[in-house]
Amino acid sequence: MRGWQKYKTRETTEAVAGAVTGALSAPRALLLGRYDDAGRLQYAGRTTNLAQAAGTAVTGMLRRARRGHPWTGWTFSAGWGSRETLDVTQVEPELVVEVGVDIARDAAGPLAARRAPVPGTPRPCPRRRSPLEPAN
Repeated sequence: MRGWQKYKTRETTEAVAGAVTGALSAPRALLLGRYDDAGRLQYAGRTTNLAQAAGTAVTGMLRRARRGHPWTGWTFSAGWGSRETLDVTQVEPELVVEVGVDIARDAAGPLAARRAPVPGTPRPCPRRRSPLEPAN
């Protein structure tokens, strides 16, 4: 039998939680970043709304940011093309999570948490090459 087969492609990657929406005691979404080549934490996107169990799981792993957070003074849009800004609480960039990225919505869409967070010292996240960047 000949024919086409369709496959839904998903990728996962690691990112660092740099802020949350909702209360720190009950986060609704994580704002995530990745380190650039100069070691600066750059905003990469936010998760979809966390299920209550996931929000509860990360609560004890998040600490309110001290002075000098990499995103101090930044504002985050509530949605693509929206002038409304999110009310966020910055957290210490210590929590590394694995997220699934829908390739079709990578540039504008939310990220979905895939695996339990990895507590501990942040480690450099590999720089993710854009599909529009030429290969080395």
